[in-house]
Amino acid sequence: MNETADVIVIGSGIGGLTAAALLQDRGISTLVFEKNRYPGGSCSSFQREGYSFDAGASVFYGFGENSKSGTLNLHTRIFRKLGIEFTTIHDPVQIHYHLPNGFAVPASYDRQKFLGALFARFPHEAEGIKKFYQELEEVYDILSSLPAGSLEDLVHLASVGLNFPAKTMSLALKSFRSMGKTARKYIHDEELLRFIDIEAYSWAVQDALATPLVNAGICLADRHYGGINYPVGGSGAIPKALCQGIEKSGGHIRYQSEVTSILVENGEAHGVRLADGSEYSARAVISNATVWDTFNRLVTDSRYRVDENRFLRAPSWFQLYLGVDASVIPGDFHVHHILVDDWENYSKPGGTIYFSAPTILDPSLAPPGQHIVHAFVTAEIDQWQEYDRKSAAYSSAKEALAATIISRTESILPGLSKAIELKVLATPLTHERYLNRFKGSYGPLLKAGQNILQKPQNRTRIKNLFAAGDSTFPGQGVIAVTYSGVSCASYIARQFGKPLDELL
Repeated sequence: MNETADVIVIGSGIGGLTAAALLQDRGISTLVFEKNRYPGGSCSSFQREGYSFDAGASVFYGFGENSKSGTLNLHTRIFRKLGIEFTTIHDPVQIHYHLPNGFAVPASYDRQKFLGALFARFPHEAEGIKKFYQELEEVYDILSSLPAGSLEDLVHLASVGLNFPAKTMSLALKSFRSMGKTARKYIHDEELLRFIDIEAYSWAVQDALATPLVNAGICLADRHYGGINYPVGGSGAIPKALCQGIEKSGGHIRYQSEVTSILVENGEAHGVRLADGSEYSARAVISNATVWDTFNRLVTDSRYRVDENRFLRAPSWFQLYLGVDASVIPGDFHVHHILVDDWENYSKPGGTIYFSAPTILDPSLAPPGQHIVHAFVTAEIDQWQEYDRKSAAYSSAKEALAATIISRTESILPGLSKAIELKVLATPLTHERYLNRFKGSYGPLLKAGQNILQKPQNRTRIKNLFAAGDSTFPGQGVIAVTYSGVSCASYIARQFGKPLDELL
């Protein structure tokens, strides 16, 4: 065995980095292995010809300043705990939706302004709109009161239950409810219910019926409190700051060091093996990989294999990273947009266009006189596996799909096709290759009828092997995987006899 640490973390996604940073700050030594030359996974940045692109995520919760934010506003409190300064720019609109039948609405930070736009479109549903979004407010109120910690930590659960008995019981009951069924208690207009579906789909890639009410309360209520805040320097600033916190406290991050297997003996994890054959030992291992990559690739013992069909597999993405002439972006243009041409296809591959122009907030991400446009759609790896990545046919297929997406996007950004000066395209094969994610997937999703507590937690069937990231509770999204990292660190720290201090 080579260099050792108390805890080894596989992958530098936000969940794993959060766990490592909090453990290292508590005096539990950590060693992070990352395949690439930079940290962050799906929440990273990459550079091309003077542009700094967000690899994936660009809508960020968790940076508010409300000190009573409980399990929310985690980024603010984690960086405060680590002593790391972090600067963000407030975005007044979460997402500007462009939907069929001329229905367009910006989801504003100002709650009354947002609800007013819905009242104007659906005056006959005004009372139902109030009641539905009030349900989300109630979830937010509960979550903003409860301290973050592991649901597998009996000491933490007992403390929360004793100090917040009514809210704990209320949250437990709400965890069995879906966003869609709750909406249908109050709302009947089909177009409005479609809008609520796309509100869920915007981050969960599932309709509202399949989306837990608790998740909706985080994403759709907190946008009116903590709000949406964009990191100065782009999404890669978040993992960079977490790495700074890890190294500041004496932890280590090893780049270009791909873990190829988790060392398991007698049902207990005791280290990892890298691609170069070297082995490293630890008292605990945290996998930031997907549940399929962890147990079907990194763990070679077939007894621990996870059936692909145990969960729904979220799709992957086809992404366009564009450098454009700044003149194509109007002065009053919002940063984030979602385009749906027709409701029949919105949840099919390529049906919904996600779109952002982060240089509206942070011009430093592009050369002077330029903007960044990041557009992407869902995609399945099956439609790309027939291609050799180096072939002309692969390039032609990418260009053809990109042209279609650009053409559709010109409905809100006329002249885009003529303003492009740099174009970088990524398929599900790209995601699989760079992020080591099974089929390039966005991760496992709950099946209809499952409640959020059925999402895997941080512990696994293998002793001393833990998990963080979007395969664990509460699921997809940067703030969600941050919570998974806090939860994982909280559980491990207590097992090591060094329980974490509450994040303030």
